[in-house]
Amino acid sequence: MAYTIADLIEHAVDLMPDRVALESGDESRTYTQMEERSNAIAHQLAELGVGPGDRVGLYSRNTIESVESMIAIFKIRAVMVNVNYRYVEPELEHIITDSGMKVLIHEGRYTERVCNVLSKSPHEVVARVVVSAPTDQQPGLDERDGVAVVDYEEAIAGSSRERDFTERSDDDLYMLYTGGTTGKPKGVVWRQEDVWRVLGGGIDWYSGRPVESEWEHAETGAAGGQLVRFPIPPFIHGGSQWAIFQSLFAGGKAVVYPDFDAAEVWAAVEKHKVNVVFITGDAMGRPMIEALEAGDYDTSTVVSVASSAALFSPAVKERYLEKFPNAVVIDAIGSSETGFGGMGMAVKGQSRVGAPTVKADPNTHVLREDGTRLQPGDDEAGLLARSGHIPLRYHNAPAKSAETFVEYDGIRYSLPGDSARIEADGTITMLGRGSMSINTGGEKVFPEEVEASLKSHPDVFDVSVVGVPDERFGQRVAAVIASRSGARPTLAELGEVVRSDLAGYKVPRSVWFVDELKRSPAGKPDYRWAAEVASDRQPDEAL
Repeated sequence: MAYTIADLIEHAVDLMPDRVALESGDESRTYTQMEERSNAIAHQLAELGVGPGDRVGLYSRNTIESVESMIAIFKIRAVMVNVNYRYVEPELEHIITDSGMKVLIHEGRYTERVCNVLSKSPHEVVARVVVSAPTDQQPGLDERDGVAVVDYEEAIAGSSRERDFTERSDDDLYMLYTGGTTGKPKGVVWRQEDVWRVLGGGIDWYSGRPVESEWEHAETGAAGGQLVRFPIPPFIHGGSQWAIFQSLFAGGKAVVYPDFDAAEVWAAVEKHKVNVVFITGDAMGRPMIEALEAGDYDTSTVVSVASSAALFSPAVKERYLEKFPNAVVIDAIGSSETGFGGMGMAVKGQSRVGAPTVKADPNTHVLREDGTRLQPGDDEAGLLARSGHIPLRYHNAPAKSAETFVEYDGIRYSLPGDSARIEADGTITMLGRGSMSINTGGEKVFPEEVEASLKSHPDVFDVSVVGVPDERFGQRVAAVIASRSGARPTLAELGEVVRSDLAGYKVPRSVWFVDELKRSPAGKPDYRWAAEVASDRQPDEAL
């Protein structure tokens, strides 16, 4: 036995076999059913030649079958490759080739795209397992280009459902491809025990106490009531994957739906009596709260709304606190390269402008460029860093690995590239991704703090802040805004809102209005796209 994802889930299966593990609409799986189906897929993958350390791609929206597939991959000590379901062919070819995947599991709706890529990819995928829905017009079970094709349900029907796999190791690997907001997606490679410690509850979130028994999650879950979690972001997002795993480690029930619709979220919360809602910032949180305010839903079972990995602005948090006065509203920080870094609980009337200020994990630090640690109250920004349980490397990227995973004074750190500041009370304020910061006349401006301020204007629905060239100052602050119902707030109005929160040099000097902002499926802003908008045409207003 080991601290691996599969072992920890199997402990819950053994102690709570008849509990419902997964629900989607009117479909559900008990822990026993989920276990048996995952075992069958694991045996099918083994028959296709997949062994320990081999990569298996998963190209799917959030479905029950995608959860079963994840578990199956870990059961045979293979490495899952999370494939963004919105990828077009060049992006899909990159991740197939870069990961070196041996088998690809995908929904039938992506068959044509997958086959086009496999026909020209230099990397050989030996098989694909197709999950076909009744609505799929072309399930794509015909064999093309020598790639074997297996139907998902036929594989389950024809394979052993027994749990008879080789012993696993704490050194078994977990890989998470990043969203690629600052370049092509990169696979972050972890030992499974390390990533469980920082993302799966292997270190208690509140006390910082390491879990000392691999049975603790399951035993605690079996002794208590069942918590119902609803992770809404796509499973290509590490936070959403680990929300599922945490639920399954402790015998909880996880609700999964393949597509995001703000109103349907609350219908699902009511239907499944959800306790914990997990989102990624304003991209999901804002349309959701507006749908809740406009509708009539029973949300009395909700005890927590948790956001991570994207800006959750103060104005939006306040609206959640209004609707959920007895629930805990949480804003957490973390990344693919660090795992959990800390969290803060929103208090009505006390939300701060900008990215979150959190009580940090003991292994989360802020470093100067020379590697020395900043101390509480030091009035300077530094680089967010994590020590202790951190990744091994980036997959196929030794230069980037050497830049991100560094050693100072004998301590190994992960530096994901975020800027932060330690406050006098020891909390950490996130300032934003350093590579996205704007240098205007020597002053550094972090887009997220300006975005958070702008979103308090009633006509601003969504916004990305970028730097554009300026002859005098090098760069000036610019905003690309999706407004409500075609409204066009003036720069003077926007500036008045920002000046009430931030220094004058952070006020946008030009603005572009768009129908909708481009974001990743996980809700993260696409700053490259916003910069292209700003360079392709004249601003709608400029100072």
